Formats: sequence, structure tokens, C-alpha cells
Amino acid sequence: MRQSELASYAARSEKSRGRVYPEPFKDSRLAFERDRDRIIHCAAFRRLEYKTQVFVNHEGDYYRTRLTHSLEVAQIARGIARALHLNQDLVETLALAHDLGHTPFGHTGEEVLNRLMQNQGGFEHNRQSLRIVDLLEERYPEFDGLNLSWETREGIIKHSSDYDHAGAAATDEFEPDKRACLEAQIIDLADEIAYNNHDIDDGLKAGYISLRDLAQVELWQATFRRIGEKYPLINEKRQVLQTISYLIRDLIQDLVDTTTANIADAGVQSLDDLRSQPGNLAAFSGPMQEQNRELKRFLYRNLYRHHKVELMRVKAERFLTLLFENYLNNPTLLPREHQDRFDLQGTERVICDYIASMTDRYAQDEYKRLYEPFERA
Repeated sequence: MRQSELASYAARSEKSRGRVYPEPFKDSRLAFERDRDRIIHCAAFRRLEYKTQVFVNHEGDYYRTRLTHSLEVAQIARGIARALHLNQDLVETLALAHDLGHTPFGHTGEEVLNRLMQNQGGFEHNRQSLRIVDLLEERYPEFDGLNLSWETREGIIKHSSDYDHAGAAATDEFEPDKRACLEAQIIDLADEIAYNNHDIDDGLKAGYISLRDLAQVELWQATFRRIGEKYPLINEKRQVLQTISYLIRDLIQDLVDTTTANIADAGVQSLDDLRSQPGNLAAFSGPMQEQNRELKRFLYRNLYRHHKVELMRVKAERFLTLLFENYLNNPTLLPREHQDRFDLQGTERVICDYIASMTDRYAQDEYKRLYEPFERA
């Protein structure tokens, strides 16, 4: 979508508040397009391929990882942005960046590091995402980090879901009393659409949930029945996948319709109008919110707390804790480039950064190297 086709309240590259460090650019890419490309090429983005969404990487090649989840969020968010005439470059950038700060082993890793760092400022993955793009990535000769646009950095730190809350102090630099741009607001909901529906797919594939279980969820069952009536000869696998596809479509359409109505009702004509609203305007309708909450409650009870998922959670909690404590007692176990940051950033924070950056596989291998006597160092 050309800049001239954007809504009056959309974010625009030419009106960006800029970057912390002035740069002489070697080409004419737009600001948010450049941000997207920098995220795609950074090390933290590549590591998402081997970080847990729900299922640990070694459990099978079919299941979503943080990387495939981020790509799915980007696809959903672009569709929403197109319908609302928002800046698709910024939306895609924020979708690809929203999980950069995630630890190995999903939310278990985040909870462990937050507990271990409670006297050092804690740990929260949106804050870690911003820390990565502002400091930890080392690619450029003049500065640390990726030197992203203010709007991209704001969208990263203001990302919010059931699991993600950076906290007021973390947003001080980004006008915490104002709404994020609409491009950032829709990422929260695109994230929810993606993980709810694709976790159903993964859970069914793993056998942790069943179609009989899902029959109790109104949003799922109504759509599943509709697909069966529309395609009476379809097999079960295709009916499941089409149900997920139609659910995503229905959620997107409800979000677009409700957000459009909210914008009109609020009389929003500009980005400043949008930012001054008392609450986010991107939202599902009331009935869809309730149906979606029912689906989330189902997934929490039946998938996220399934005994096999719990078993991996308990194991991950134990060996991440042991890794942290071992590094703290023996900080010279960290690579030299990390040790060099101890004086400036603090030993605990550097250890936290190091563990947070690990993939599931690397964390497991590191545990074996440290604790199994016959494992090669």
C-alpha cells in the first residue's frame, strides 16, 4: 500500500521521530521497511527457530516454534492492516519483533529468569526485546543495537497480552500516558489470533486435545459444524484445517469491523487523536471477546496444563535454575565476550542475557556439558 493510500491516523515513515543515532543510509528504503529488514537479519530473530512456542523443538518437526509463530502473526497482522489502511511495513516489523526477547522453553523460561532476577530488576520479555534491539545486537561500527525507529521501539515495549506486560517504568521513554499507534495495537490481537488457533492445530496433532474435547467450545464447534455442512465429503484432517482457517478469517473480520466502528465513534482523524484516546481502539466485539475467552480457558486447562507439557515445564524450570546458579557461582564459564560486560552491566544481568538468548537445544546441551561427567566440554 502506497503512503498516499494510508488512513489519516496511520503511522507514516516520513513522520517518524527518528533514530537515536544519525546514520548515512546507503539506499532509499522507508524507515519502517529498514527496521523490518534489520530485524530479519539479526541473530535474535534466527534463534527463534529453536525456541519453544508450546512444544519443545525435539518433540517433532511439525510443531510451531517462536519463529513460525512470528511469521504467522505477521501474515495475520498484514491482512488486518491492509483492511484498515494502516502502515503494513510497521505492522510487519512489529509482528516479527514481538517475541525477540523470549527465553528458551517459552513462558516457563521467562518466569524462572524473573524469579532469579527479582532483586536485579526482574525479567520481562518485552523489555528484553527492546534491550536486544537497543543494546545486545552487535552489527554496526558506530553503535550497539539495531538503531530502530522510535515508533518501532515504542511498539515493542508497549506490546501487551495475557502474558506480556512491560510495566510503566519500562515505557517512560515512550509516553506511557498515551496510546500506541494502531499498528502496534493490532499486533496484540493478531498475536492472540495466531497462537489460539495454531495451538489447537498443534494440540490435536500431538493428541493432547481431541475433537471431542473441543466440542464444548462454542466458537470452535459452530465453525467446525459449518465446514462439515459446506463440504460434506471432506475428511477430518481437512475439516480441522479449514475450521482453523475460517476461525482466523472470522476473528480478523470481527476485529476490523469493531475497530473501524471504534475509530468512527471516537471521531479520530489523526494519529494525535488516536494517541490521546483513553483506551485502545483495536478490539474484538463483545460477543467475540467472550467466545475467544472461552477458547483461551479451554486451551489453558487442556493443553497448556496437560501433564506432558507440565513435565517439560518442571524439567525446564530445574535446569534453567541450575544453569543460572552455576554461572553465578562460576562466572568464568561464560564466553569471554560476555565476561567483558560484567563491570558495565552487572554479572547477574549478563548471565540473564546469556540464558535468555539460548535456544532450547543449546540450553539442554549446556546443562549436559555442566552436569553430565562423561559429556565432552
